Amino acid sequence: MDENLAVEQAAGTARRGRGDRGGASARRAARSGGGPGLQQPYILRRIKVYEVLDEEGLSLIEANADTVLEEIGIEFRDDAEALQMWRDAGADVKGERVHFPKGLCRQLLKTAPSVFTQHARNPERSVQIGGDATVFAPVYGPPFVRDLDGNRRYATIEDFRNFVKLTFMAPSLHHSGGTVCEPVDVPVNKRHLDMIHAHMTLSDKPFMGSVTAPERAEDTVAMAKILFGERFVEENTVIINLINANSPMVFDETMLGAAKVYARNNQATIITPFILAGAMSPVTVAGTLTQVLAEVLAGAAFTQLVRPGAPVLFGTFASSISMQSGAPTFGTPEPTLVSYGAGQLARRLGLPFRTGGSLCASKIPDAQAAYESANTLTSTLLAGTNFVLHAAGWLEGGLASCYEKFMMDIDQLGMQQKLAAGVDLSENGQAMDAIREVGPGSHYLGCSHTQANFQSAFYRSTIADNNSFEQWQAEGEKRAEQRANELARRWLETYEAPALDEGIAEGLRDFIATKKQSMPDAFT
Repeated sequence: MDENLAVEQAAGTARRGRGDRGGASARRAARSGGGPGLQQPYILRRIKVYEVLDEEGLSLIEANADTVLEEIGIEFRDDAEALQMWRDAGADVKGERVHFPKGLCRQLLKTAPSVFTQHARNPERSVQIGGDATVFAPVYGPPFVRDLDGNRRYATIEDFRNFVKLTFMAPSLHHSGGTVCEPVDVPVNKRHLDMIHAHMTLSDKPFMGSVTAPERAEDTVAMAKILFGERFVEENTVIINLINANSPMVFDETMLGAAKVYARNNQATIITPFILAGAMSPVTVAGTLTQVLAEVLAGAAFTQLVRPGAPVLFGTFASSISMQSGAPTFGTPEPTLVSYGAGQLARRLGLPFRTGGSLCASKIPDAQAAYESANTLTSTLLAGTNFVLHAAGWLEGGLASCYEKFMMDIDQLGMQQKLAAGVDLSENGQAMDAIREVGPGSHYLGCSHTQANFQSAFYRSTIADNNSFEQWQAEGEKRAEQRANELARRWLETYEAPALDEGIAEGLRDFIATKKQSMPDAFT
């Protein structure tokens, strides 16, 4: 998508949103980061990215990655088709290990788009992936939830649907995400159908597909064709999908199978080395970046072997580990440096970039969770990340989706959206009329400029309490997580599903019923 067109589209979305919901309530929502349904358009960053590597450093890491690809190689396991495709492309294949001639992967990636649109069923919710855009998506993958009654338990399909509803209502989340939690009460071989159905019917934002088996990826594409129409899916990207490398330096049959399905159908893949540095990559930042780049080059280039021009993202998930316990740690300096460096490498490749989120190792939404998540999230934005998975709801190192932390995180995402807008240098932003009106020795509280701008001048948190001690005490001495709990309950009570054509809805139901009847339940 042309970036100027994207700016106009985003501005138009914002204008339409204001027009649909005018009046005092909309103004209150705007200054507090929005309310349920008052969607903010995806971010178009007006601030510079932060870079930690100079040209010499970037060239060194790129050369080291080329050495890894050529001399050490990457394994493509249990996929004879993938190995033959690499042979045909000129790679040296020895068993399941592929050695890449210098420059082969980069040459293949010349067909990959640097910017593309992921379409939502509501066109106003479509997002730009790449360029100066940042798209926030919720937590992905946890088998547990910390529920609104304070219990840590296995996630259910009801929890899954609840998180989709909350994501739909969250103004600062631009994307419905994928496996917002793993609903263990539904058979493994059938749950993907209910999960994709929830994204398609309970929200009108863009969503992610299933990658746990190639046939489940095929089901996702088939359902997307029912939702969008077969021709539209053939000509546009409507699904984005997470393809993890099995680091170090392995792609397995499951991920390769899903990647082939989506690439052949012109749907986007995020090639993401899943790194716990010290266990799955070297302990150093430069060594980790070298391995990440090598794995992404191999995996992303493979999508172009499948279908030249298929959208693909440079992904990285990087964490350090405790060298005492082996447990992952978050919010620490080293993964931040990896994110900044990986962002630079992605831009040099011309690929959209995915990293970061609101990550923490804390077991509850406490101060540790807040500090670690804030450290990760701010660096995510400053790294120039285009697609942010785990932006809200992540707890316990990714083992749990938490309702309360979800609400606290989306409040922070609203602040990031405000930060990304940069400095307003318009006539109103310069505020010279205010400075002239007030003059020396007075104050700005009552001047015309303040009165005209006070409702939108500063971000107002939906969670933080800024009242006096006495008022806080009179209102029950509530902690932040208690206020988040109450807000989540209110949102779920007032949720209304976006309209969907009944013919499409029936088609989805029929497809799911037929698929479920075609196979017995399996829980492994």
